[in-house]
Amino acid sequence: MPPPPTLSPAAQTWLGEAAKALSQGQPDLAKQPLKRVLTEAPGLANAQFLYGIACQMLGDSNTAAEYMRKAAKQRPDDPNILTNLGGALYDSGATEEAFVHLRRATKLAPAQPSIWFNLGKALKLEWQLDEATDALKRALTLDERHITARITLADIFTIRGNIRDAVTEYRKVLALQPNEALAWHGLANLKTEPLSMADAQQIRQVLENRQLSPDSRALLGFSLYKALEDQRDYAGAFEALRNANAVKRQIDPWNAAAAREHANAIAAAFDMPLPAPVDPALGHEVIFIASLPRSGSTLVEHILASHPLVEGANEINDLSNVLDEESSRRGKNFPHWVSDATVEDWARLGKSYLDRTARWRAKRTYSTDKGLQNWQWVGAIRAMLPGAKIIDCHRDPVETCFACYRQLFSEGTLFSYDLQDLAGYYNDYRRLSDFWQAKHPGKVFDLAYEKLVQEPETQIRQLLAFCQLPFDAACLSPHQTQRDVHSTASAAQVRQPIRGDTARSTHYRDFLAPLIQYLDH
Repeated sequence: MPPPPTLSPAAQTWLGEAAKALSQGQPDLAKQPLKRVLTEAPGLANAQFLYGIACQMLGDSNTAAEYMRKAAKQRPDDPNILTNLGGALYDSGATEEAFVHLRRATKLAPAQPSIWFNLGKALKLEWQLDEATDALKRALTLDERHITARITLADIFTIRGNIRDAVTEYRKVLALQPNEALAWHGLANLKTEPLSMADAQQIRQVLENRQLSPDSRALLGFSLYKALEDQRDYAGAFEALRNANAVKRQIDPWNAAAAREHANAIAAAFDMPLPAPVDPALGHEVIFIASLPRSGSTLVEHILASHPLVEGANEINDLSNVLDEESSRRGKNFPHWVSDATVEDWARLGKSYLDRTARWRAKRTYSTDKGLQNWQWVGAIRAMLPGAKIIDCHRDPVETCFACYRQLFSEGTLFSYDLQDLAGYYNDYRRLSDFWQAKHPGKVFDLAYEKLVQEPETQIRQLLAFCQLPFDAACLSPHQTQRDVHSTASAAQVRQPIRGDTARSTHYRDFLAPLIQYLDH
C-alpha cells in the first residue's frame, strides 16, 4: 500500500476545520473544506472517511457509503471505518453488505462498546432481536453508561413483552442521566407503568432548559402528560399535551386539504366495478387489518396471532412498496393509474405482494398485515388479492382521536398533532370505510372495538369464522401469547387481559370540544 500523500499546509488546515465542524455537529460546514482536501489528495483515506461521515450526517447515505468504501479499501482493518461504512450501507438499503462490515468491526475491536452498539441497533431494525440483545448487552458490559445502548435494549424488552426488564433499563438510564428524553418517553409509552409526582417534577425541571431541541421537548411533553394523568391532574395533563402537540405540529406540518382530496380520489377511482379476477382465491393466506391508529388493531392482530395457524406480521410496508413501485413505473401517483390497470396488472401486483411477504408464512399458513394506510387501500387489496380477508377495526371517534392526540408516533403519522386535523382525518377514514362496505358487501368485516372488549368471546368467534379459521381457545386469552409486538405504543397493553374500561376522554371532554365540533355526526 502506498504511503499517504503529503498534504500542503492549507490542506492540513482544511482537514482540521472539517474535523472540528463534524465534532460540533455541523456537517454542512465540513463538506467544503473536505472537497478542497480531496481535490489536492483524492486518495487520502482520512478525508474520504470524514467526507462520508459528513454525508451520512446530512442524510445522504449513498454518497456516504461510496466515500467510506474508498477509505475502507485503503484501511481494511480499521474498525471505525468499517462500522460507519456498515451504518451507511444499512441506511442505503444494502443490508447484507452492511452486516458483513458491522460484524467484521466487532471482531477487529471486540472491546469497543460503540461498535457492538452499532451492530445491535441494525439487528434490532431487522427484527433479529436475539442477536441484537446479545450485541447490546456486550456493549453495556464494556460500558454500563452507554445510554443509547441501554435505551435500545429497553425498547427490545418492550417489544418482547419483558415489561419489568424494560422498566428497569429505562430507570437505570434516568438514574445516570435524569434529562434523557428518550428514556422518559420510553417509560411513559409503556402506559401500564404509573409515573409518580416526583417523576412529573423531574420532567418539568428538564423542560425548563431553554436549550432543549424541539424533538426532546416533544418527547418530554408527552411524558409529562402521562405523569400528570397518573396523578389525576387532568387540566395540567391536557396543558402538557397541548404544548407537546404544538411543538410536533411545528416540526411536522400537515396538509389536511390534500389528505381529503386524496381520499376522495381513491373513492372516485374505485367507484367503477372491478374486473373479474384471474384467480378469485389469490391472497387467501393474508388477513388485512384496516384501521386508524389506536383503534384496537394491535389487539385484533394479537388475537389472530394467538391462533396456531396465523403469524402476526405487524405494521409492514410491503403493500405500500408494491403500490409505490407501480406508481413509479407508470409515472402516475396512486390512485390515478387505477383506471388503466388490467386484471393481469392486478394479479401481477398481488403476486408481488405475496412474494414479498412469504417470509411471514414460513412457519404458519396465514399472516396478518396491519399497515397504517390499509384503510385507504381496500379497493386495491380487493383487486390484487381477491381471496384476502379484510377487517375494518374501528372505535368511538372521540376516543380514537384523543388516543392519537396523546400518542407521540415514531414516524409517518402527521395528522395527529392538531384536534381539527384529527377530526378531518377521522372523517376521511369514516367516509372511505363506509364506501368500502357499500362497494364490497360481506367482504370487509366490520369490527367495533367497544363490542370486542365488552363481549370478547362472541366477537372473536365471529372474527375467526370470517377469516375461515377454526376456533381456537388461545384466541380468547391473547395476553398469554408470547410474540414480538412491534408497536411499542401497544406492546405492554396487549400483555394484559382484554378490558372493557379503556375509554379515556371523559376527564377531558371540555378540552376536546373543538374535536367534537369538527367530527362528522
